[in-house]
Amino acid sequence: MQQEYTNAVKAIKNAILTSQYEAAKDVNRVQLVLYFGIGRFLSSKKGKETWGGAVLDTISTQLRKELPGLRGFSATSLKNMRLFYENWSFLEDCNSSVIIDGLIDEHLNSSDASDEFEESQNLEIVIPELKLSGININDFPIENFFKVPFSHHIAIFSKVKNLQERYYYIQRVVEDHLSVDALESLIKTNAYNHQKEIPNNFKNTIASSRLARKAIEMFKDEYLLNFINVEEIGERDKADIDERVVEQEIIHNVKNFIMTFGHDFAFVGNQYHLEMYGHDQYPDLLFYNRELAALVAVELKYGEFKPAYLGQLSAYLRILDDKVKKPFENPSIGIILCKQADKNFVEYLIQGYNNPMGVATYKTAEDVRRVLPSEEELANAMKGM
Repeated sequence: MQQEYTNAVKAIKNAILTSQYEAAKDVNRVQLVLYFGIGRFLSSKKGKETWGGAVLDTISTQLRKELPGLRGFSATSLKNMRLFYENWSFLEDCNSSVIIDGLIDEHLNSSDASDEFEESQNLEIVIPELKLSGININDFPIENFFKVPFSHHIAIFSKVKNLQERYYYIQRVVEDHLSVDALESLIKTNAYNHQKEIPNNFKNTIASSRLARKAIEMFKDEYLLNFINVEEIGERDKADIDERVVEQEIIHNVKNFIMTFGHDFAFVGNQYHLEMYGHDQYPDLLFYNRELAALVAVELKYGEFKPAYLGQLSAYLRILDDKVKKPFENPSIGIILCKQADKNFVEYLIQGYNNPMGVATYKTAEDVRRVLPSEEELANAMKGM
């Protein structure tokens, strides 16, 4: 039994030493592959009578003796390596393996392992290439997977069981450079299930994936503009209550609008004059967002979304980028605010445009009142209680 522990220590020690030579090429990738391989090896031993509960403590202690100053291989860390493998074991593609020279040979799992270990000076472990098997490879963020530090992986697989949720947090770690604390906070607040993405084309039109994610998070899919009260504007036909009326209400309440719209916005102007080849154009509202380092043009529409709105907004953005945007700023972003929109239809159409755009809906105080019970209905309800 002791000989088997000694063989395991030597095997893991060999793996560690070899990985150090490879680490200079791709630190995180090599480290994860090493941990995956060690986890695979430890997982294969789990359940054996000779591998009781204290075996990881024994292995860890012996490793520290043979490799003074070694860090990251405590009993808890070894257990996490095993769990790392077991949580992602489906990534193995047994038909396509990568052999990492100097690592433990898979034959260590056999009964005559100790004899083979003593006879060989350059044993190897065959670590199956981390590819997808049985699920759509297009869904798996394989590049980002290798960029996520092991400590973050532990937080993800220990707290998140749904695969799509794991993919989401993996991407967030890479795109937003999250600390472990920030990641755990996101998971705790259930950020994945609270996503309500505005229909947009940001991922296809914003070069930086991190900036694209920030843009997606910056804008809501629906805004409550409860400071706009159409009924108080005056008696008029409904046809006269158009986007200009809403625009003027926003201008009069621009502070409230910015607080509703998001953080780091600065108001540039309304009906901002743009001119190209003698043609005058006037975006309804123009903002600048410090975090995105980009101009944001907002088009207001009182009615339902129409495909023509995207073409109009795209024209504004092109002129803004050519004539207004500073060289150090990012491409201008456009948002259409309308009363109703079919998100699937918008998502389909918007992918055909090269300028970053999104379409959101809004409700006013009048819209909210329509869905609330009247005073009479409330009184009757109270009587019936």
